[in-house]
Amino acid sequence: MLRAACCLLRAAYHLPGTHLRGDINILLCGDPSTAKSQLLRFVLRIAPLAISTTGRGSSGVGLTAAVTTDEETGDRRLEAGAMVLADRGVCIIDEFDKMTDADRVAIHEVMEQQTVTISKAGIHASLNARCAVAAAANPVYGQYDPNRPPMHNIGLPDSLLSRFDLLFIVLDKKEPESDRRISKHVLSQHSQRSGPGVKPAAGSLGDPDAAKGGSAAVQPTPMFVKADGGSAAEGDDARLSTAFIKKYIHFAKMRIHPKLTEEASKRITMLYADLRAKVDDGKGRTLPVTARTLETIIRLSSAHAKAHLRNLVTVEDADAAMKLLNFAIFSEEVAAAEKRAAGGEEEAAAEDEAGGSAGGSARPSKPAAREDGAAAQKAAAQPSAKAGRALVVAKARKELVLSALNTLFDSSVEEEVPKHALQQQLQSASPRFTDAELEAVLTELEEDNHIMYRDGAIHRI
Repeated sequence: MLRAACCLLRAAYHLPGTHLRGDINILLCGDPSTAKSQLLRFVLRIAPLAISTTGRGSSGVGLTAAVTTDEETGDRRLEAGAMVLADRGVCIIDEFDKMTDADRVAIHEVMEQQTVTISKAGIHASLNARCAVAAAANPVYGQYDPNRPPMHNIGLPDSLLSRFDLLFIVLDKKEPESDRRISKHVLSQHSQRSGPGVKPAAGSLGDPDAAKGGSAAVQPTPMFVKADGGSAAEGDDARLSTAFIKKYIHFAKMRIHPKLTEEASKRITMLYADLRAKVDDGKGRTLPVTARTLETIIRLSSAHAKAHLRNLVTVEDADAAMKLLNFAIFSEEVAAAEKRAAGGEEEAAAEDEAGGSAGGSARPSKPAAREDGAAAQKAAAQPSAKAGRALVVAKARKELVLSALNTLFDSSVEEEVPKHALQQQLQSASPRFTDAELEAVLTELEEDNHIMYRDGAIHRI
């Protein structure tokens, strides 16, 4: 997420003579108390121009523009909203899930076209709102439910999610090592806080001159500071100073304008085609993959090239952008795949060690290995054929289940039907539905957003 925040601050891929969006929009969605707001405050502190607002305290016209009446003259006038004021900067929206649907629709144009079109009270105007959007939201059920698909937890329409370049799922995992690291950081912040009358070191997080940018003309900006605020060299628990990060980001954003190379263009085309094929089934993703995703890869590649102060976007930048995008779209699946791969490598290493300690007697011969491989392939092919037949049966009989559900929902006042009532409704079906077959059909209907099935109860959507 820190890499994405840095890309957001550096990105400004505006092609001259076009209206293509060049800024990066990021959404954080996850459990409460996972430092989502702290990350937004970090962006607010680092960005040269940033406007902060909240979803509950903002309306559609407050984010875009409002038409007001002058009390003295009675004339109509335009007042710019938060996104228009954040032109060429960053607009930060916390508690994004608390906004109403009408207010979210009002920012659709801003997040893609980066303009605000007003046609009210005889005023026709188009205002620039070329800003990046960093938003944070909580899941639909208050806390992220890993048993539900990501799209059900997020609860935002695809028309809005497609305008976000990156979406990160932030989970509150109970890991002792991570909890100790967080506790150590929070306690160090309290124990090393500067007292009254003690001025923090130049360039540290508590330096007011660094936040204002006024100390640059007086003294050189320190590149590294210690955690307690003192100056430090590289290493020895040193971190980059706030003033240096602001200057570096401003220099990279304003002075570096990378161009796409032919090799990078071919690489981005191939990566986009592979990504579309990967999400064809629509399972386990957090963002819809559309033509806007192709522009996302270009923007991320450009931001990565700016971070390295390069004037050309290379294949390395495209691969780095795709790695970040894969983590944002398939965060859970990538982590699980890496864990399975690591576990397989450890098992293989253990088998090799066991074979070596036995003097090679446990290692099978080549013909035997080929026979075992052929048998494994044959055994693996049989379940897939069975699964294919089961899927065909479930699709053919899904219409029976849908008609039975519609009958039950129409005859009932409540929007909920127990599973046993559906089984009684399907008793006349031939052949009869088994529990496994009915569970498969209900799961498929839930994935198609027809119903919601939990704890033996079927809810209409």
